Amino acid sequence: MTPAFAGTLVLLGFAGAFVSGLVGVGGAIVMIPLLYYAPPLLGVGSLPMPEVSGVTMVQVLAAAAVGAWIHGRHAAVQRELAVTGGAAMAAASLAGALASSQLSARALLIVFTLMATVALPLLAVRPLEAGVSAPSPEVSVPRGLAVGALALIGFASGLVGAGGAFLTVPVMIALLRLPMRLAIGTSLAVTGMSALAGVLGKALTAQIPLGPAAAVVLGSVVGARVGARVSRRVPVRVLRLVLVVLVALVAIRVWWDVLAT
Repeated sequence: MTPAFAGTLVLLGFAGAFVSGLVGVGGAIVMIPLLYYAPPLLGVGSLPMPEVSGVTMVQVLAAAAVGAWIHGRHAAVQRELAVTGGAAMAAASLAGALASSQLSARALLIVFTLMATVALPLLAVRPLEAGVSAPSPEVSVPRGLAVGALALIGFASGLVGAGGAFLTVPVMIALLRLPMRLAIGTSLAVTGMSALAGVLGKALTAQIPLGPAAAVVLGSVVGARVGARVSRRVPVRVLRLVLVVLVALVAIRVWWDVLAT
């Protein structure tokens, strides 16, 4: 790995983790396209899709853990959902990560594209919280629906190397009816548990290149802290708009690639 390639990966890790801390996604919605497209575009190197998947899962774990810790300090994590939903999502993510070694790069890209596409209509549902004050973490949620939805997201996330937070945030807002800020913090906590299982699965199937993963995590640790702190100061409507635009752009870009190949 050249210094230029390593430096690029550090910067990409920072960018993905900043978005993670800002809007509650683990970073995969940004990192998968960035890692797959940016290094070849800049002429510094490239990673095949299975390795992009493995590196992204490591990045998601680092970014989600830091982001959840910061949001949790401000009572923005629904702890019961984080534990029960996180456990279900983690088990499913491990199964998906182990199964991912049997799928082609195109199949993994299609799964990721479908996940982003499903997130879009869910984001059209208006969140409960409209202000900037801290939400109450005692909001109740339908446990069966939460566990089932998060397990399904976890399996798909394990396949593609994502923590799944870009889909868990819309699900928590639209189906579980959590306020926006509480959905962001809880999503990061759940994603961290899912990503830990996903990293184990990717490692057991030799899909994580250590050098690129270390470079991305280095940038992620700083980016997640900055993003989470900024998130506390940004109005909810702006956070929602950022998430909608982000998911829409990524969905359009990856659908273009899927249909063109």
